[in-house]
Amino acid sequence: MDLTILYRGPLASCDYDCPYCPFAKRRDSRDQLRADRAALERFSKWVADQRGDRLSILFTPWGEGLVRSWYRRTLVEFSQLPHVRRVAIQTNLSCRTDWLTEADPETLALWCTYHPDQTPYDRFVDKCAELAHKGIRFSVGVVGFPEHLDTARRLRADLPEHVYLWVNAPEGHQLSDADAAAWLELDPLFEYSLHPHRSAGMPCRTGESVISVDGDGTVRRCHFVRAELGNLYDGSYREALRPRSCPLAVCDCHIGYVHMETLPLYDVFAGGVLERIPARPNEAPIELARAQHSIVRPTEWSPMPLRPA
Repeated sequence: MDLTILYRGPLASCDYDCPYCPFAKRRDSRDQLRADRAALERFSKWVADQRGDRLSILFTPWGEGLVRSWYRRTLVEFSQLPHVRRVAIQTNLSCRTDWLTEADPETLALWCTYHPDQTPYDRFVDKCAELAHKGIRFSVGVVGFPEHLDTARRLRADLPEHVYLWVNAPEGHQLSDADAAAWLELDPLFEYSLHPHRSAGMPCRTGESVISVDGDGTVRRCHFVRAELGNLYDGSYREALRPRSCPLAVCDCHIGYVHMETLPLYDVFAGGVLERIPARPNEAPIELARAQHSIVRPTEWSPMPLRPA
């Protein structure tokens, strides 16, 4: 069986202080960190034992995982397992990078977010250069607040040409047409983040070939649908895997809508779905017109043609 797993354990602490994030500068207690480590070790053992399956794994922690040794170690171990096709993690890249020399760069990848108010620009760019030098697959992104546009343009110019720079629309912040057009020049796929996608009744790979797993092993179809499908560790989830339509009205997060079958994103991100790396990083998305019907747009907003960055 080919299975994609989004793993989110109890870790909820972060070393950054982003004003829009509820987990900013939160500190887990020692007991909470021990519980997170134990949960990850249990998950790691399960993954190692699944040699009859082909697994792809994305870590989506509430906090920052790579400042914890057990996440770094697990990524290295997973990258060396023959039945793991890809292992990736969302990270602010505040960690050191020397541990990556032990990982298989053909399997491991990083989904990196740059927060301009949280880290010196040169430090972040140097970290990206280290990743490129080590041959690590990675994408880099920013949240599209208008005040971050100039820095994002500078970042695009300083990143290696092959590195995809993605932009997330800022939650709860209405962008003007001019703001949206500026971000679209940097990220030709920004259209997909800009507005929610109608998902109710639409076919989605989650619950069939994609699942979400928490620290207790509870399996759900995705992070955004709370109904349980079973438990990873007793195998009860397997009987529940089947084609499913989405029960929610809209889907507005990339780790959710990327799996919608009504969108062409498995083609756009072919070979890089988990780490958010398009097959052709700096080209306009293919078959956008096929997806337009599922995007929920404000009545005052007019669609703009996509153009390459």
